[in-house]
Amino acid sequence: MPTPPIKIPVLHHINLKTTRLQEMIDWYGTVIGCTPMHQFPGGAWLTNDAANHRIALLTAPRIKDDPERILHTGMHHSAFEYASLDDLLDSFERLDGLGIRPHMMLDHGLTTSFYYLDPDGNSVELQCDNFGDWAASSDWIRTSPDFAANPIGAPVDPQQMLAARKAGASTEELHRRAYAGEFPPGQPMDFRFPMDP
Repeated sequence: MPTPPIKIPVLHHINLKTTRLQEMIDWYGTVIGCTPMHQFPGGAWLTNDAANHRIALLTAPRIKDDPERILHTGMHHSAFEYASLDDLLDSFERLDGLGIRPHMMLDHGLTTSFYYLDPDGNSVELQCDNFGDWAASSDWIRTSPDFAANPIGAPVDPQQMLAARKAGASTEELHRRAYAGEFPPGQPMDFRFPMDP
């Protein structure tokens, strides 16, 4: 008997356990515009679009923080995509003004990505597709020798990118220069991953 074809679902939400329920609600509201659809002492359901929820938060007295989470298996980060590099840079500038700064900033080739830590230490990627077209970026990730040689990409300094944009650089030029390493960060980044010595 033939195997039935896979019916492809789409990602709907993530569910996080937390010891800081209100801080998490506030942070996701500030960073990605989430509002609670429902909240109770044991959790909350948040959304930033027409879905009934995109982030679920659960809490209970027995939940404890994990000081060695970087060394344990599990999710490395969640990601939210902007429509353009301009939107990503505008969001970086807004968050920077609020004292919310990324722990890692990369031009991966296919995306430009800034990673932030929520109050529980979960990494949250804010990104844009550098091609503005999933078909084009999908083709690039499959076929690019540059990506095969360096799948992590180039570290970037968003402040330098903002300055270049203010000086008249287009988004295409910003990506090209960032991926070429022209906007190196001034400090080491925290990859939230045990890097080999």
